[in-house]
Amino acid sequence: MNLQEFALLLMSVATSVGGQFFLKLGALKLGKVNSANILSNIISIATTPELLAGLTCYGLGAIAYILLLTRVNLSIAAPSISLVYVFSVLLGYFIFRETIPLTRLVGLSFIVGGVILVVWQK
Repeated sequence: MNLQEFALLLMSVATSVGGQFFLKLGALKLGKVNSANILSNIISIATTPELLAGLTCYGLGAIAYILLLTRVNLSIAAPSISLVYVFSVLLGYFIFRETIPLTRLVGLSFIVGGVILVVWQK
């Protein structure tokens, strides 16, 4: 993976993680959805700035990913995008003060190790 391809990968991962961040902020504003408030929450989704920002980030991430796919094999790009999971957990820990159990840390380390093995070129 050359520098331009790596930059596209980072853009896709970063914008997807940004999307996770904004969707979480918007979801916190909405509160819990149940059968009594589902219609009003659907309307709120379309008018909550954080949720719209999150969806925009996902769109930009998809564009970066499509551009990456024009340059890199799917067998390299798809596993590499799984880094979104790692950074989302870190975002949850540092920003939203969520706990990370040891089993989750082990799983995240498998993801990172797997991505390294997938992109490693001899």
